[in-house]
Amino acid sequence: MSMVDHLVLATPDLAATVAEIGRLTGIDPVPGGRHPGLGTVNHLLGIGEGAYLEIIGPDPDQPAPSRPRPFEIDSLTESRLVTWSIQVEDIDEAVESSRDEGYDPGTPWAMSRRMPEGGDLRWRLTLDYEHGHRGLIPFLIDWGRTPHPSAGLPVAPLVSLEAVHPEPAAIEPCLKTIGASLQIKPGNRQSLVATLLGETDLVVIH
Repeated sequence: MSMVDHLVLATPDLAATVAEIGRLTGIDPVPGGRHPGLGTVNHLLGIGEGAYLEIIGPDPDQPAPSRPRPFEIDSLTESRLVTWSIQVEDIDEAVESSRDEGYDPGTPWAMSRRMPEGGDLRWRLTLDYEHGHRGLIPFLIDWGRTPHPSAGLPVAPLVSLEAVHPEPAAIEPCLKTIGASLQIKPGNRQSLVATLLGETDLVVIH
């Protein structure tokens, strides 16, 4: 029904976090593009199987946006793996199906970003921009006919993706309705943890 599309690593300092991920993995993330009007820009690193890690932070070359940047970037003091997404082929159908099963992933809306080489990528997603979606339940994304951003990226393979939550049983049914699978361990603080295979060692991102 679905597959991991990308992980979102939000940061208050994009250049520093990109350099740190490059140092840890031995593989440099590449420029992705700007999100016009949102005040953000990203770098990307492939994680295998047609998926990627998005490192997103403030764009110094854009005017300050009229509302807070997504993923609570404006209030972050350090980088954080804030959420993830799964890819679907028909987002409207996926949302309707999930709602029928008792979980509302949100209303799909359109988004785009400017690519470094020119042109725009366009997609639809259920990201809750107004509330700065962060969490263990992924948002849905549908790339339509646009080329997928993972194509041609350098790759640090994803070894595992797991989470910690005070009440795993509370969110597992929501994951099931959208066809997502995530290992969740009980713990006091909610967190998302990804392990990548760098050139010389495993790298944990949280």
